[in-house]
Amino acid sequence: MSKVKPSPLPPDTLIGGYRVVRRVAAGGFGVVYLAIGSDGMQVAIKEYLPASLVTRSPGSLQPQVAPEKLSLYRLGLKSFFEEGRSLAQISHPSVVSVMNFFRENETVYMVMNYLEGASLQEFIVIARDLKNSKVFRESTIRSLFDEILRGLRIVHQHKMLHLDIKPANIFISDDDKAVLIDFGAAREVLSKEGNFIRPMYTPGFAAPEMYKRDSSMGPWTDIYAIGACIYACMLGFPPSDAPQRVTTDRVPVALKRVQGVYSDNLIEVVEWCMSLNPLERPQSVFALQKQLNRHGERRYTRLSVGDKVRMQLDTIVSDTKKTVLKTSNPGTKLK
Repeated sequence: MSKVKPSPLPPDTLIGGYRVVRRVAAGGFGVVYLAIGSDGMQVAIKEYLPASLVTRSPGSLQPQVAPEKLSLYRLGLKSFFEEGRSLAQISHPSVVSVMNFFRENETVYMVMNYLEGASLQEFIVIARDLKNSKVFRESTIRSLFDEILRGLRIVHQHKMLHLDIKPANIFISDDDKAVLIDFGAAREVLSKEGNFIRPMYTPGFAAPEMYKRDSSMGPWTDIYAIGACIYACMLGFPPSDAPQRVTTDRVPVALKRVQGVYSDNLIEVVEWCMSLNPLERPQSVFALQKQLNRHGERRYTRLSVGDKVRMQLDTIVSDTKKTVLKTSNPGTKLK
């Protein structure tokens, strides 16, 4: 029997001078609320509330933490607070804007600008279901990730890593801005220190070094996730998760299926970003931007008849497997 998730704050709760309107989203590490400030402005407030460490009864304000989990809870709390403080120093249209952060109810709250729109994940699912040859046009992919990389470069310049880049954490606002949201510093700290049975990463988007306790992480770790997101925009589903790729790497086979649909250059960029060896990836966002912006060098592989037949067979086999999986688990979504 699964553990009951801690209850969110009820509507009309006052925290830090803000009035909670409703819960917007919830994950394993926190809850996001729509709230109203004293000036009447709408904001998003993220509450540090790791479901694996705390409980909270309906109507209560303060999370309850078992004594044996208290040190780990405080470690994540400190990381979440420091993340809020660092993000508050960044002002870039492609990075979520943190306007305030404060401690209350024995936890921490991060106040951000409230965005209206949808995540890249939602757009990928809609585009995929249209069953066109391309999930997204190449020009759309290049333009979208040019925006995201501009923001990520600023993040890295502030000596921060995102550590949870995935389509669900790339938000496309109604005024057509692409914004990085939901940074993963607290998640990373708890993953490394908590000895949890299941990794706290989204399969397919987490770099292989994130699964190893003592491995070195840097800009190349976020760059792996960027490559995986571009892959999802091209094929409509996530790549295999990193531990699986170490034994059986299906990424090159999948990318071969979109040769001729997308330029060789874009496919090469994805392969470069998603190298299993961190040293073989772009070591900085600037290096990746340079390659992604080389529009004049696009070339397309002309597939032979044999290649097309093999690809068609691969697609039929892949679709059959998906149908079986969907029948056995109808709730499967893009992660």
